[in-house]
Amino acid sequence: MGRFVFKLPDVGEGTAEAELVGWHVKVGDIVAEDQIVADIMTDKATVEITAPVSGKVVALHGEPGAMVPVRGPLVEFEVEGGGNAEDSPSVSPLRSEPPPPASRVEETPKATEGLSDAATPPAGNYVFKLPDVGEGTAEAELVGWHVKVGDAVEEDQIIADIMTDKATVEITSPVAGTVVALYGEAGKSVPVGGPLVAFDVEGRGNVSTPVAASKPTQKPAENSTTNSAVTSTTAGAISKTSTIPSKPVPALTGRAPGERPSASPAVRNRARDLGVDLTFVPGSGPAGRITHEDLDGFIARGGSQPASAPSGGASTYAKAEGTTEVRIIGLRRKIAEKMAESVRRIPHITYVEEIDVTALEELRAHLNATKQKDQPKLNLLPFIARAIVVALRDQPQINATYDDEAGVLTQHAPVHLGIAAQTPNGLMVPVVRHAEARDPYDTALEIARVSGAAKDGSAKREELSGSTITITSLGTLGGVVHTPIINHPEVAIVGPNKIAERVVVRDGQMVVRKMMNLSSSFDHRIVDGHDAAVFVQRIKGLLEQPATLWMG
Repeated sequence: MGRFVFKLPDVGEGTAEAELVGWHVKVGDIVAEDQIVADIMTDKATVEITAPVSGKVVALHGEPGAMVPVRGPLVEFEVEGGGNAEDSPSVSPLRSEPPPPASRVEETPKATEGLSDAATPPAGNYVFKLPDVGEGTAEAELVGWHVKVGDAVEEDQIIADIMTDKATVEITSPVAGTVVALYGEAGKSVPVGGPLVAFDVEGRGNVSTPVAASKPTQKPAENSTTNSAVTSTTAGAISKTSTIPSKPVPALTGRAPGERPSASPAVRNRARDLGVDLTFVPGSGPAGRITHEDLDGFIARGGSQPASAPSGGASTYAKAEGTTEVRIIGLRRKIAEKMAESVRRIPHITYVEEIDVTALEELRAHLNATKQKDQPKLNLLPFIARAIVVALRDQPQINATYDDEAGVLTQHAPVHLGIAAQTPNGLMVPVVRHAEARDPYDTALEIARVSGAAKDGSAKREELSGSTITITSLGTLGGVVHTPIINHPEVAIVGPNKIAERVVVRDGQMVVRKMMNLSSSFDHRIVDGHDAAVFVQRIKGLLEQPATLWMG
């Protein structure tokens, strides 16, 4: 018998500690691998923590409400074979069970009575399965590897990056050992509870069949998180230099009437985009869950009878000389899915109006020339934000989110303004909360803060979600007109274009004025063309008479 100390894993996004919400086990319980043992809460979400091994709980570190540091001891197990702790952890457990007397150690444990020798894990092999990263996530996209076959890995060392629908998470190794197999390549979806990495470890492992090790390969490039190379040829793992072997496809049978196919939201969205009825797609995931690979295979077979699975990641387009294929993964893939979803689900109507911003530009220049040292320089966005806030007072159905599946429109009293921002990782929408309560300087400061956080990767989840209407601006690159895509499930987006001097007619005279087009899109299911025009005309009137923006 050995003792295994399970430390709180890194749950991603720079979290250094987490609050222990509650235990699902107690000292003395027999726990199966992947069984939920505790609930923790970070700044972003509540996460269910699962056991990495099977065994008996002998110590719990922490009471509900206590803060537990990442990689600090959480639970101790008594396990078959060798554990991972020669000495007791430095932190004394709050609840523990005394170790059994020496005479009991020599006895055959009751947990293994009746099991054959083949069911006992052999020495040396440990298969690490993708842990539950919380919030009902059934699968995650593998963004990249930090290790390769043959690498010696320390416990808690980062081995891979994964992306869920909510966040990018760094996955750390639960044990120390040598990597003998990597399961999956960058861009592929890995089911929660599915094998991720196989290790050669000291003492006994956790699998009944030894994992065949592959020859070590050259060290991956430094930017390993974007390297899609996978070097293991172990059964079930993917080799970079060979095609994926054909595997049997589940029987293609229709499901019972009313039975909902099991699939992640990303798979469902892709199926909708492609016009595929998931009822007839066979699933190879846990409990028949449909994966991206299942959907690809179904399409490759013409949506009819099952055949051998196609080679993974192979493009259906023939390569021409001088072309390069770039796999769309990670955040870029999420952006693509989000854009496709918005265009597919929302019937857009775009309304464009030109606005004379001459007076507004004069006011802005005056405010910037007379501002205090602690006040930020004002660009156009705080004024547009204020105009939107005022215009929404008469159009509450535009400051809303629409659940088209439930047929429910939720109108929001506060205005949480999304600011579409280009970042090194792609398009993101940080949120200025309670824009209705801010003056121009406070609005400018908050826009700069959340946009900066999105660009440097420090934004919290709540700073990137919950917007009720969005502004999209390309600044000096704004062009003459554009057709912005609504940030689903919102029902409107406002897009200012660049300011340019134009000759216009005023009181029968040609004069030069500073003009700007405002391109706005609306969900035509919720916002009629008349209401869209009234909303934009209200914004136009406020911006052309800027002194009225903060009157009332």
